Amino acid sequence: VQLVESGGDSVQTGRSLRLSCAVSGFPFSTYCMGWFRQAPGKEREGVAVIDSDGRTTYADYVKGRFTISKDNAQNTLYLQMNSLKPEDTAMYYCAADYWVVYGRRLVLLEYDYWGQGTQVTVS
Repeated sequence: VQLVESGGDSVQTGRSLRLSCAVSGFPFSTYCMGWFRQAPGKEREGVAVIDSDGRTTYADYVKGRFTISKDNAQNTLYLQMNSLKPEDTAMYYCAADYWVVYGRRLVLLEYDYWGQGTQVTVS
């Protein structure tokens, strides 16, 4: 199992970034996939999740600014981040699990597989 994030960068407030997570080693299309982030000195927190049917869940602090999507043919997960703020600065991780109950989809303990992260810095 491998999850490899990319797309992180240093950008100015208000700009956009798109993160990618390339996946291998499990049937991507059937898994619940999520983005999480961890800022220095803070706990890792959920950002957005998309399930096998394409249903999405967003944390309140990114609603209306971030969009999660996936390409099953390319085994790739995306996170489009618009109107970035300094408080979005963090290491961003993608995660996967076969099934996560709807009410716990932003809970990191529900996910078995994790990538190594990609850094996003907003100033």
